[in-house]
Amino acid sequence: MAADGNDIPKMEHPLEIPKLKCGAMEGLKPFIAAPEHQEPLGFPGELVENWKEVALAKMKDIAEKNRAFQVYLDTCVKCGACTDKCHYFLGTGDPKNMPVARQDLLRSVYRRYFTFAGKYFPSLVGARDLTEEVLQEWYSYYHQCSECRRCSVFCPYGIDTAEITMAARDILAAVGIGQKYSNEIIGKVHDIGNNLGLNAKALGATLEDLEEEIEDDTGVSVRIPLDEKGADILLITPSADFFAEPHIDGLLGYAKVFHEAGVSWTVSSYASEAANFGMFIGNYENMREISLRIRKAAQDLGVKRIVFGECGHAWRVAYSFLNTLAGPFDFLDQNYPIPQHILEFTWDEIQKGTLTFDKSQNDHMKLTYHDSCNVARASRMGTEPGGQFEIPRNVIKAVCNNYYDMDRQTTHESTLCCGGGGGLLTDDLMDLRKKGASPRMTALQQVTEEHGVTHMAAICAICKTQFGKVMPDYGYDMDSIVSVHQLVSNAIVLTGQDGAEEDETEAAEET
Repeated sequence: MAADGNDIPKMEHPLEIPKLKCGAMEGLKPFIAAPEHQEPLGFPGELVENWKEVALAKMKDIAEKNRAFQVYLDTCVKCGACTDKCHYFLGTGDPKNMPVARQDLLRSVYRRYFTFAGKYFPSLVGARDLTEEVLQEWYSYYHQCSECRRCSVFCPYGIDTAEITMAARDILAAVGIGQKYSNEIIGKVHDIGNNLGLNAKALGATLEDLEEEIEDDTGVSVRIPLDEKGADILLITPSADFFAEPHIDGLLGYAKVFHEAGVSWTVSSYASEAANFGMFIGNYENMREISLRIRKAAQDLGVKRIVFGECGHAWRVAYSFLNTLAGPFDFLDQNYPIPQHILEFTWDEIQKGTLTFDKSQNDHMKLTYHDSCNVARASRMGTEPGGQFEIPRNVIKAVCNNYYDMDRQTTHESTLCCGGGGGLLTDDLMDLRKKGASPRMTALQQVTEEHGVTHMAAICAICKTQFGKVMPDYGYDMDSIVSVHQLVSNAIVLTGQDGAEEDETEAAEET
């Protein structure tokens, strides 16, 4: 595996095992949160004097409340099944980015203070004291994990490394060492309702501009309602959908689908964010506070259904945790999934024949699909097992003529991470992000060579942002990453759309 001038690995195969580079990423760490980012979240503003006692008490508290966490720490037998499964290890060669080694940074301390053998025979079981040096090592390497859970798929004991990363970050924040990027974002959601700090007036103006854009393009008036009481559907979507490419094009796709389906829907200015960075920092209280905003918005607006837009970890939180964090949602219409993914909604409408498409509108692209980690390994769509894999692909194939899958070892439940998930989508970690993306980008390059693929679709806001940043380093344009509902938006033919009748006539004549 060679490297270019930017030290980005050049891999022959996406799962190529690298030569070990001990300490290669040692000391790399994101900016530490300032007191104004810590304290509103319930954490101390800086490292507390009795940090060791606080850290161990927090670890004990997590182990007592989360039985799985203790099981994960107690059951690892160092079998090696996970060693080469992490994209950050594959991209950096640093052995501490092997999942088992990263786990042991915390497990070794747990054994020292919470197991008999570790207390009395520490050297025999790899137990070590908690020192400030260890604390800094935690901060560095537990921010070189995107909580993607790929290693967990291959663990014969089912150890969920993401849970250990989340616990480590929660412990660090509890002693006053939080991550600026994630904590600042969480604070904005608590204050305003979205990651961007976009107030209701600015959000309303943005949505009006997008309505005008749709009408200019199609001649059809398609509304993107805001704070409309009595609507059937509350759309909860990542705030990236309101301001950035390709996310905006996905939002336009949602709006067009809802319009053609004839349903009433709304966005909430109070809960205008699907993302929940509380999960990234492993903190239940902050996860719950963000989730409760969604519940309150749904109740205040009197909706019957909640539909989530394209965001990977938002769907994981919604699918796996929302009911226990903010439920029960017994005030919603029980005839529909609670909650529902936008792709489930769109696929249902496609199957009912509600939507008309001109697939040729996407013929300028040859497409593949990136399974986002939190969707692939922590959720489901539809009523059948594997729906989270099949429904996105079904929708893509319904609106595109040219689709090709990447290497099966790098998709579905074995999907490779984009390299920027888990709260790592910050420029402080750009070197790590580029290296972590190299396995996925290598798989993309393979399918490009074999089938001429030009674009990759995704249903995660973080994935789209990450790929937009790193793709140029691998020979692709920034706009080579697209939203699935961007493809839907391109192909959908709205009732009364300018030129729709002529297009239909031409299509019939060609047939």
